[in-house]
Amino acid sequence: MKKIEKNIDKVFLTIQKMNGKSSDIKKRKIEQDQHQIGILFLQSVSSDDKISDILIHSIMELLEQNKNSKDIFHTLYNSLYNGTIAEVTTYSELFYYLVNGFTAILVEGIGKAIVVETKSTLDRGIQESSTETSLRGPKDSFTENIVVNLGLIRKRIKDPNLYFEELLVGRRSKSKINIGYISDIADNNHVKKLKEKLNKIDIDGILDSGNLRSFLNSQKSSFPKMLSTERPDLVCGALLEGKIVLLVENSPYVLIFPTLFVDFIHSSDDYYQKSQNVNFSRFLRVLGLFLTLFVPAAYIAIMTYNPEMIPDKLFISVAVQREGVPFPTAIEILILGITFELLRECDLRMPTKMGTAISVVGGLVLGDAAVNAGIVSPFAVIIVAITSVAGLLFSDIDMINALRWWRLIFIFFASICGMIGVVIAGILLLTHLSTLETFGVPYLTPFAPLYYQEQNDAILLQENSKIKKRPRYFTTKNKTRLNWEEKS
Repeated sequence: MKKIEKNIDKVFLTIQKMNGKSSDIKKRKIEQDQHQIGILFLQSVSSDDKISDILIHSIMELLEQNKNSKDIFHTLYNSLYNGTIAEVTTYSELFYYLVNGFTAILVEGIGKAIVVETKSTLDRGIQESSTETSLRGPKDSFTENIVVNLGLIRKRIKDPNLYFEELLVGRRSKSKINIGYISDIADNNHVKKLKEKLNKIDIDGILDSGNLRSFLNSQKSSFPKMLSTERPDLVCGALLEGKIVLLVENSPYVLIFPTLFVDFIHSSDDYYQKSQNVNFSRFLRVLGLFLTLFVPAAYIAIMTYNPEMIPDKLFISVAVQREGVPFPTAIEILILGITFELLRECDLRMPTKMGTAISVVGGLVLGDAAVNAGIVSPFAVIIVAITSVAGLLFSDIDMINALRWWRLIFIFFASICGMIGVVIAGILLLTHLSTLETFGVPYLTPFAPLYYQEQNDAILLQENSKIKKRPRYFTTKNKTRLNWEEKS
């Protein structure tokens, strides 16, 4: 790494060459008596007010007070009014600080620079989550500012054992990534594995936490093995269970490790309500899981191969509705399913007001027109509507997409061999889920393997006062945890 030169003009020239003479590079040279001071910053990420009103004003005062000082560099370093200040000696370090909103102060004849934080506010304020609605819990959500995100967590967990370790990932973006965990609760092996995986990442840039998913997933599966959330209360709850969180600069989504299948049935709002009400909500989520996977496949199997499984009157009613439909049942379901997915994608991509209108009008008009034209039957519309709505009970987009793929697999097997195919697809699904693990923890924990203690917050939730122990598969069995359990 090239060392910073002693001549201010050469430093200015070198930085300009490094950045292709970009227009946002600003420089100024101050000469007072025998002192020559250079000021260098990037206008796009720095605050002009902080530089003009505070930093330069402070420098001028110090130069006036120390006219005869022979070591003005250390005088400035020790006397500047700023909470974040550092000393750099290489050009790579200097440019890294410049793009992070720091201002460099150079002294003629000194081969190093003082960098002072003068960041401009380039992020939005704390707002309510747009993807995870809170019914009763806190309304704040993470932002693109990693420092603010750390503060939202610190505000809730005031424990000195809450550690945040910083890494830089990306050859060009040099994105800050913070690994957060509670040292006397989290499993040290999990922390070590995560660090190793992050250190092996070699890519130009990390623009969002989603860029890390493919690097941190060792097993290929459509099911997500990490939870992405905007909610600080959910992250804090995960930390207290012994999990690890990953905060990425410029991303409002925090990743949680390890994540199990059962975590997608839970919601952070569950712990702010009565357990009886929560259990009913969880029952609906589990029911929705089975409906979105099995209903279209079962409909195809019954109408094509196994009509004896439903009452004769019902079968005759459905068969009469299908009279005149030119497509087989499987093609009919696929046409409606793809149409719904197209409407859902339009709803997601279009502006909020316009997207809602498109999805509602499109669903009503297209569904009614398709039935009247004899392309699909009314019962098939009902089946696809139930299936699609049931799949939306899950808020995590990765889980929704995974269920979408497996729904197609169930439809494929049902089209080939009826209910036997549905059973085969179910066995394949259970086998696939059983082979998955995240950081050494089986994906179907606490059901397979079965942990009796953790069943108080698996599907059914007991009162918070009765949940006295953390999940054993996330935490290390150290003295602190055992003391906590004994006291509880």
